[in-house]
Amino acid sequence: MYFQRLEDLRVDADKTQQQIAEVLHCKREVYRRYEKGIHEIPVWAVIELAKYYGTSTDYILGLTDQR
Repeated sequence: MYFQRLEDLRVDADKTQQQIAEVLHCKREVYRRYEKGIHEIPVWAVIELAKYYGTSTDYILGLTDQR
């Protein structure tokens, strides 16, 4: 599954893939694969990103448009 919102949130926050990978304690390439939908992003990572960006997991997953 491709999550465009992962990239959108990162770009809106003026962060690099490397910086977000560090938040998740993973390599940049691993995060890039999550962002592009090559690998499924784990639930724990979606939760961490929701906390980091101050949004809901539903928003990241595309279940709501309310940020």
